[in-house]
Amino acid sequence: MEGNHININYWLMPFSWLYGLVVSIRNLMFDAGVLKSQSFDLPVICVGNITVGGTGKTPHTEYLIRLLSKSHQVAVLSRGYKRKSEGYVLATSKTAMTDIGDEPYQMKHKFPQIHMAVDKDRCHGITELTKSSVKPKTDVVILDDAYQHRYVKAGLNILLMDYHRPIYLDKLLPAGRLRESSSGSKRADIVIITKCPRDITVMDRKGIERSLGLEHWQKIFFTTYKYPDKMDGLGKNPLLVTGIASPQQMVYDLQKIVPKFEVMSFPDHHNFTEQDIDSIRTRAAGRTILTTEKDATRLHGLKGMKTIPIEVEFIKGKEAFDNIIRNYVNKKK
Repeated sequence: MEGNHININYWLMPFSWLYGLVVSIRNLMFDAGVLKSQSFDLPVICVGNITVGGTGKTPHTEYLIRLLSKSHQVAVLSRGYKRKSEGYVLATSKTAMTDIGDEPYQMKHKFPQIHMAVDKDRCHGITELTKSSVKPKTDVVILDDAYQHRYVKAGLNILLMDYHRPIYLDKLLPAGRLRESSSGSKRADIVIITKCPRDITVMDRKGIERSLGLEHWQKIFFTTYKYPDKMDGLGKNPLLVTGIASPQQMVYDLQKIVPKFEVMSFPDHHNFTEQDIDSIRTRAAGRTILTTEKDATRLHGLKGMKTIPIEVEFIKGKEAFDNIIRNYVNKKK
């Protein structure tokens, strides 16, 4: 297990204890029924994490879209992080990125057949998506980044954990990056360890599973990112521009496809300013600019830019995972 990317600010631990107390009380109130969770008649799949950012929610949500959209009308509901609009928004092909956020914008344009909506109030968002005015009728809702939004009682909870930042070695905010205690993983039906190296060993997988201490009914899977076998027309020493939370594994994987490139990193969901764009142009100096699909939605105006297509690939157990998802959706319908 690679733990070299975990930076803990131990001097902030007293604040983490206070934060943890508040979160624990909130979860206890949901568990006791003091705070109510709402169930829905159609299949609802929650994809989320316990760590702040960088676990691969969008690629895994896109995997579910590919898996289900051939036989079901899929709707994806997101909060719409950093959007400039308010309330419920059902995206169309003409909806601006600033109205729904970069990741929903990316998904809507990659999968125009889905219903893509944003709403901070997920219960309200699901209610809107299931109205008769929404055509075609919604068959299944995928909640993007809603693991802590317990007002919705999802039928299937999928928890993502970054291989490079295991939750059992992390600390609560603000000392670490945990949104809640690692014991929150007990609410998950499925745990996926993401961004794994392709050569991860059986012993490594077993060690992670033991460290998580999952219940016998919880299923665990390991995924990695699939990149093109080769990328042509990049020229010499392209510039990789990223605005994602943890680009380490992507940089490592790209070294096998692109022998030499330079990296220019920004924070996750970074709002690229004109000054940033000018800095990127200056740094690139006419070279090809490589970036992720998510970052490309916020890098308008850059010429000579190529996106890196990323898909999720299961290291083992793809068929078993697919069957769990299909069986749940078909049974719930």
